[in-house]
This record gives sequence, structure tokens and C-alpha cells, in this order.
Amino acid sequence: MGDKISDLIKTWQKRNICGIYCADIKEASAMILEMVSVSGSVGISGSQTLEQLGIVRMLEERGTKVFNPYEPGITREESLALRRKGAVEADYYLASANGVSETGELVFFSAFGNRIAGISYAPKVIIVCGINKIVPTLDEAIKRGREYATPLNCKRLNWNTPCFKDGVCHKDICLFPEYKRMCCQVLAIEAEPAPDRLKVIVVGEKLGF
Repeated sequence: MGDKISDLIKTWQKRNICGIYCADIKEASAMILEMVSVSGSVGISGSQTLEQLGIVRMLEERGTKVFNPYEPGITREESLALRRKGAVEADYYLASANGVSETGELVFFSAFGNRIAGISYAPKVIIVCGINKIVPTLDEAIKRGREYATPLNCKRLNWNTPCFKDGVCHKDICLFPEYKRMCCQVLAIEAEPAPDRLKVIVVGEKLGF
């Protein structure tokens, strides 16, 4: 673990955020399985990082209830219902950040709001981030989410946005009904009032967008 990550974890301690370093995805997955009780329920947000870990499948295979809105074969209405349940009913919420500042802030972008609701209010929250998402400041973390991660997610999900066409953010014209905007809500966590609620696992690899 480098000095930058060590300093970040110390900064989080002052903000009531528990930071944990894992060297790779195998170690990170094992850590999550240890943190989440088998009998608990889990809400998730869409995340390439979680997919790379394979953690949703691991949780389901061991018998943990996962409110999975991305289950193949379900309808859009069923998916939206699972997003709501995962955000407000689950014991744990799993997600990744779009940007993490060295000053301690965590930045999340959301289209439907379930991600922000779960992260903000679930009883226990686990955020997993690769080292590629760490940037010097809050402004740069927001910029990373808006100008880097979101265009890539729009490409991945085939969303009709200006950034889908050229990879560049055009937030001033990315409006309804012409476009299907993905950056609808932005959450920046600066601190956490409840000790032990929010844990951030920093993985020593490049993960997600």
C-alpha cells in the first residue's frame, strides 16, 4: 500500500469512513464475503467494478439474498422494483464510486436515483474502487465522473446521449426529450455521521470506468 492510499485511509478515519486496502480483486471479494452476513440482504447498483469482482454471483451462490435488477430475463418494471427494494430494504448496499478525491470525498453519478438512495441511507454500505479512480481534488472527482466514466457507460449501455456520439460531455444540451440523460443526480460524500456504516475498499488494481 502506497503513501497516497495510506494517507487517504487516515483522512477517511477523520470523516467516519472506514477505508480498507486490498491488493487485488480476489482479496477484495473475500473481504466483502466476510463483511456481509450470509443471512443478510444486499442491494446493488450497476457497476463494472462489481462485475469484475464477480461478487454478486458469489453472494447468490452462497445463499445471500441479492436484490439484483440486472438479472437476465426480467422486465423493466421488475428491474425498477428491485432497484427500489435494494435501495430501501436491503441490509447492505454495494456500489463503486465514479471518482475518489485524495482529500477524502466520494463522488457518485446516478440516472434513476436508486444508487444515491442506497449509498446515502442503507444500514451498511460497501464501496469498492480501483486505484484508477483516485484523483487529487473533489472537482477532479466530479469531472472524472461526468467527462470520463459517464461517456463510457453510455457507450456500454447504448444510451442516446451526446457523449455517446463523441465521448465528450455536453451537459448543457443533454436534456429531455431529445436525449436520454444519464447524469441526472450527483452525490458527493464528504463525511459519515454514523460510525461503521460506510466502508470503502480500495483495490490495488485498475477496475471499472
